[in-house]
Amino acid sequence: MPAPRQAIDWTQCLAARWQREGRSGFLLPLHVSLDTRLSDLIGVDRQVEQLGRNTQQFLDGMPANHALLWGSRGTGKSSLVRALLAEHAKAGLRLIEIERDHLADLPRVVEQIARLPQRFVLFCDDLSFESGEGDYRVLKSVLDGSLEQAPDNVLLYATSNRRHLVPEKESDNENWKRVDGELHPSEAVEDKIALSDRFGLWLSFYPFTQEHFLDVVEHWIGQLAGKSGLEWQRNEELDILAVRWATGRGNRNGRCAYQFARYWVGLKLLEHKA
Repeated sequence: MPAPRQAIDWTQCLAARWQREGRSGFLLPLHVSLDTRLSDLIGVDRQVEQLGRNTQQFLDGMPANHALLWGSRGTGKSSLVRALLAEHAKAGLRLIEIERDHLADLPRVVEQIARLPQRFVLFCDDLSFESGEGDYRVLKSVLDGSLEQAPDNVLLYATSNRRHLVPEKESDNENWKRVDGELHPSEAVEDKIALSDRFGLWLSFYPFTQEHFLDVVEHWIGQLAGKSGLEWQRNEELDILAVRWATGRGNRNGRCAYQFARYWVGLKLLEHKA
């Protein structure tokens, strides 16, 4: 028989991942970086303020909501959750990552942490379902059971590129019915919407404008250059290079801005070395 797993010391461990093992599973400790701070999230002040306030309520033992962060990829959804961990780790906030396909194990995860003094955010990154998948109905049932009765030291934060987690088709709009002069969605549409309704807080993240993108580039170059002692100044040539970089990748988001900043600062440091 395998040796019993050592219990996680949550006074030292800040994050873990639920790992499926046979018909059961276990919490695997993670070594996480706390480098991303809330101040690194540029242009999403409203989202930072709302999720930050919800998280503070949770930490203070006040009522708080499960949260769905939805929108374009690379716009800061996951980074915001991780930045909140960095902000509040000393106050007892902990993070447990759980994959979409393992959400049926939520009751087992909750059972392991329900009586601990720390406050746990269960984090499901990229929660979405494709057309024809029935798993979202199973998940809805699990969420109803696990989250409605969850202990007060557990919240679920999830990210998705879809507001309702399931693809919305044009044909869905054709099945609305008029009852007593009011429009009502079909049962299929209501079934899809019902899953996202399990989250009391919805936060939307939109594609970056060019100005927003360049502001994020400026921020990250400033951070990286400052650590390296590189003197620099934003100018039109730099902006043009950044826009070309984004165009070449088909993405104008925070992740792309960070990657360009690393490229540009690294290039300048290499030139100075030559």
